[in-house]
Amino acid sequence: MSVKVVVIGSNGLLGQTLVNKLFNRTDYKLYAMASGENRNSKAQELTYFEINIAYFKTIKLQLNLIEPDFIINALAMTNVDACETEKEECDLINVKFVEKLAHISLELGTHLIHISTDFIFDGIEGLYGETAIPNPVNYYGLSKLKSEEAIQNILDKYTILRTILVYGKVANMKRSNIVLWVKKSLEKGETIRIVDDQYRMPTYVGSLAEACLLVMKEKAMGIYHISDRELLSIYEIAIQIASFYNLPKALIEPIHTTELKQKAKRPPKTGFILKKAIVELGLRPLSFNEGLSLFQKEM
Repeated sequence: MSVKVVVIGSNGLLGQTLVNKLFNRTDYKLYAMASGENRNSKAQELTYFEINIAYFKTIKLQLNLIEPDFIINALAMTNVDACETEKEECDLINVKFVEKLAHISLELGTHLIHISTDFIFDGIEGLYGETAIPNPVNYYGLSKLKSEEAIQNILDKYTILRTILVYGKVANMKRSNIVLWVKKSLEKGETIRIVDDQYRMPTYVGSLAEACLLVMKEKAMGIYHISDRELLSIYEIAIQIASFYNLPKALIEPIHTTELKQKAKRPPKTGFILKKAIVELGLRPLSFNEGLSLFQKEM
């Protein structure tokens, strides 16, 4: 009997990647939910429900009819500066919606897989293991921490996957990411200013999607840190992108975070200890160059 999986946020980068990975699998029965029309490349064949999180009763009804074995929540407000200025909307999407998902998951006996972030940490210590003490420095990070706490308070059957700076390419994308932006800017001959005092582990979206599949395969529960394996400054990330695509590095100007005058503070150095995911899930973290190679194939 096929395992029933609902992907919520199926129009986004991770959501579409999960749909693409699960669509032709005979061992899974896939259902997709997102706001707006279905943007996936397999739109005509996909079992898709357009949702509005303000009307959760409708979503609950659909989930009751499906009775999923797994819900993967890939829906979130991830614009860090927008979360800082639009706190009410941020709470609605990142916290209250997740609380409601946790409650319906409890009612149905469904395993909830929730995507969280490195931004729950302050970035002072880096690298972080799963048991490190969270201390978010911006409202986005706080909202994601609240969502984690809600899930842990409501459910026993859950998995939280924290990840970092996800990049990739799918059909009809509404948001860009670090690789697409740097590549496009340099191809146009534009000078770009990149911070050299923030450090991250860039994560190919295929790695994160694969982690979701490994969680379902192993029925793994708890918190896992998921990223690829190289800790780089944002500036170093841009330089590697330029090298990979033979684009002019001279157009990349290193600057300090303070020069950007962003609304929300960023943690200076996050990065994850990946041992738990490697040992328990069989995760195989990529180098950044390996991730870029897979990204190029998707392009």
